[in-house]
Amino acid sequence: MRAWAELLRVSALFTVPGDALAGAAALGVRPNRSTALAVGASLCLYEAGMALNDWADREEDAIDRPHRPIPSGRVSPPAALAAAGVLTAAGLALAARAGRPALAVGTALAATVWSYDLRLKHTAAGPAAMGAARALDVLLGATATLRGGERAAAPARGPAHASSSPTPGGPARTSSRTDGRAPTGGASAGVGAARAAGRWAGLRTALPSAALVGAHTVAVTTVSRREAQGGSTAAPLAALVATGVLGAAAGGASRGGVRDALRRATGAGRRTGSAPAGPQAGPALAGALALVYAGTAGRPLLHAALNPSPPLTQRAVGGGIRAMIPLQAALAARGGSAGVALGVMGLVPLARSFARKVSPT
Repeated sequence: MRAWAELLRVSALFTVPGDALAGAAALGVRPNRSTALAVGASLCLYEAGMALNDWADREEDAIDRPHRPIPSGRVSPPAALAAAGVLTAAGLALAARAGRPALAVGTALAATVWSYDLRLKHTAAGPAAMGAARALDVLLGATATLRGGERAAAPARGPAHASSSPTPGGPARTSSRTDGRAPTGGASAGVGAARAAGRWAGLRTALPSAALVGAHTVAVTTVSRREAQGGSTAAPLAALVATGVLGAAAGGASRGGVRDALRRATGAGRRTGSAPAGPQAGPALAGALALVYAGTAGRPLLHAALNPSPPLTQRAVGGGIRAMIPLQAALAARGGSAGVALGVMGLVPLARSFARKVSPT
């Protein structure tokens, strides 16, 4: 069990749920059942990437990291590859349960993960690919949450399409939609077009949060490429500057106006369980959490920039991974979801506790 925990880096798992929750917060919609499915899909795909990463790096790890589960013989290469395949299938199955749009994003995420581990990791495109995977993870949460809101609103729209006539031969026939299905014909096409427009608007609204998470991932991944050898001052220094810029952006003003406009456009008001507008506490909480993020990632990066030894570089990578949680929480608070933000921050002590037993890098 310990070997598999090391292979899958279970201590880093706590940085994953906040992606989907930050995506949901960007829409101003409370997390729903589809959000939970997106979180499950993210966890499976993340772990698939971890298993596949060590399988692809087994020869390199035999030289640089002989203590890792595969080169040490505690986990066989076929078992690691099979785990990656099973976890990928499970992640896509969960994404499919959240709806076709979520499955499309989940498929793109899975393709990015496998492309990174098998092909792009040791190329110049490696950090960008890893950043794209994290950004897609945020969009997966947003897409699934919006789809879940549409499903919740569908039954409420059914009775609105009912009409009645006093006699069977009257000008209007009795027609009642009680099953929650959309009307047929042109009305159905109009509803479908409105939903498609709403989904696209939701993705655009979540893009800034996805971009910030992706940019942070690019910075951490760039530093991690030298964690075994050390010797790079430029990478941690550049990541330190990026941390400051991203922290300022994450602690920016609430996007309540955009969120309200999205709810009006998609009809995702009270029926979809949207969060109350209440942006009063959002900016202050987002700013405080952005400072926590900057401190968590910035301090070890500064140490690694001053002394780029392998141990300090590895600490900088670990700090960057842990900093993902306050960054996600800051983005949730910026979206007006203070409760979600505090819930995400509740994962910090768990991540620290597990990191003492299993390294996240």
